[in-house]
Amino acid sequence: MRCVLATIRKRGRRWEAQIRKAGVTSVSKSFLNKADADRWARQTEAAIERGETAPSHNAAFKHVSCILHQYLDSVTPLKRGAQEEGYRIRAMLKDTIACVSIDRLTSQHIADYRDRRLLKVAPPSVRREIVIIRHAIEIARLEWGCGLQNNPAAVIRMPSHARPRERRLSEEEPEKLMQGAADMRCWWMKPIIELALETGMRRGELLNARWEDLCPDKTILTIPMSKNGEARRIPLSAKAREVLETIKHDNLNVFPVSANALRLAWERLKRAKGIVDLRFHDLRHEAISRLFERGLSLPEVALISGHKDPRMLLRYTHLKAEDVVLKLDQ
Repeated sequence: MRCVLATIRKRGRRWEAQIRKAGVTSVSKSFLNKADADRWARQTEAAIERGETAPSHNAAFKHVSCILHQYLDSVTPLKRGAQEEGYRIRAMLKDTIACVSIDRLTSQHIADYRDRRLLKVAPPSVRREIVIIRHAIEIARLEWGCGLQNNPAAVIRMPSHARPRERRLSEEEPEKLMQGAADMRCWWMKPIIELALETGMRRGELLNARWEDLCPDKTILTIPMSKNGEARRIPLSAKAREVLETIKHDNLNVFPVSANALRLAWERLKRAKGIVDLRFHDLRHEAISRLFERGLSLPEVALISGHKDPRMLLRYTHLKAEDVVLKLDQ
């Protein structure tokens, strides 16, 4: 009587071989053709019979939820985007993927999760979630002794990247934004928008900006930690310096406001002014495009924006063809 059970089945364009044995963590692997799957299954079965396999998984990791909880407690807090990642993981814990037993987890479970999420949110968000799951499983199997022999999340297809946005402000929208922000109770809304358009700073950089990081003559603002993990010094225009002069130095941060408060205020402002399909990050696109239109070179714009790769910088840059025509005619 065989005590080792091997199952081979087709998953999309790949063949998945899975082997189960009582008291031993089930193992599975995907292949491009059935012959390779059969060969691996025979070799693995023989290894199991010889006792060359890992024991049952750590009892502390019965379900995927156990891995996600451990990751949320020990790994996520060490990241700069800990708060946002925490929101994502807590949402995953409410999904059926969290209830899947570790010894039965396959790439099909991860693929099903991906497909469910794609019906609700955009592909870039699903990509980030799959990356979290993949990293959590990898750490769990390599460092926490969960017993998985491979990472089921490592072999599935990732959702496609979103197309780069080309949203620029219309001629009327800047004035609408400024008027609407000036009428709001939150005094910081108007200067935040003005600085975003003048400097191209990201939302997080604006909210983390501190008065002590501003040089004495207010011409340079230092960001100790930018998105790419490095500090950078942003030269400030005369307009940016004027905006800073209007703000009281009552707090450590230039803008003592949370990211969620800014998000809610931004949505209220758009509704009040009838502005559609405009994200706060689009102000960065607009600012960088304006810098190029003002005649700054690519290295000069990169110094301000913080981009290391010129190709990424050009993705944020959408010049107006009409303005280029005028420049050519000159």
